[in-house]
Amino acid sequence: MPRRLVYFNGSYVSERDARISIFDSALMFGDMVFEMTRSFKQKPYRLRNHLDRLYASMKYARIDCGLSIEQMESATDETIERNLPALEGLDYQIMHNVTRGALPLYDTLVTEGLDPIVTVNVIPLVRHIGGAAHDYEQGAHFVVTPQQSVPARYIDPKAKNRSRIYYQLANLQAQRMEGGANALLTDEHGFITEGTGNNVFFVLNGEILTPKPHDILRGVSRQACMELAEKLDIPVREADIEPYDVRNAEEAWYTATTICMVPITRFDFQPVGTGRPGPIYRRLIDAWSEEVGLDIPAQAREYAERAKSWAP
Repeated sequence: MPRRLVYFNGSYVSERDARISIFDSALMFGDMVFEMTRSFKQKPYRLRNHLDRLYASMKYARIDCGLSIEQMESATDETIERNLPALEGLDYQIMHNVTRGALPLYDTLVTEGLDPIVTVNVIPLVRHIGGAAHDYEQGAHFVVTPQQSVPARYIDPKAKNRSRIYYQLANLQAQRMEGGANALLTDEHGFITEGTGNNVFFVLNGEILTPKPHDILRGVSRQACMELAEKLDIPVREADIEPYDVRNAEEAWYTATTICMVPITRFDFQPVGTGRPGPIYRRLIDAWSEEVGLDIPAQAREYAERAKSWAP
């Protein structure tokens, strides 16, 4: 089986050899921006949307990676092409990482220089998607954690960055509350913001509500879901949403790149609606499946079986 390769500042190296110095700003400060895109039928889905956000994140972080967005897209296409023989026909993630580079203080201790480092890697989504197979039918449990979102005036979550220890603390808190629970963050006023790497939606009185785009990552999958709702003539609105409101919701779900959308059937240890995936969720996941030309939950079930014997 051919080895998977990583784009590393213009070169292609094996995944095991793709390393940066411990003196890189990414490790010292969490000073890195990134994007994750996925494929359907081995074709990237909304790649340009992800790259647009990557370049907006770099502008926010004041990192000049030395590549135009067109050059980045071309490098991505070549990385995919070089890796296709090693992907076994599977759908994959495309991960872009851009770090500022090593700190000048340690210039004599690094071999890759002090310039920004751009990496692009491609890995099959067997574990990512397969791990969510059960939740497409049974739903996920989200709990409000003591750890809140960081206000955008401090670190703007609209720029997708690696300074995310508050996400991890929220994850740990959710796991202490119940194994398998997902964290749901709130802002300093108590309004729901987002999960730790996902966006959330709720249905009240037949209308889809999602948090306002202030202290959240404005997800590409979030936007895709909103566009699908509009095509289906389902009203969708960005709003201030309190945990109190979610307890009266008829349905809920979350969106993320790898899994598209998964129902939330429990919230803070109570059922959401009937405690099962609702009709609006099912209409949207069916529409999404039709758009990409495959049954998204069925693919998750297939990958769950593959994951039993698959190694990265």
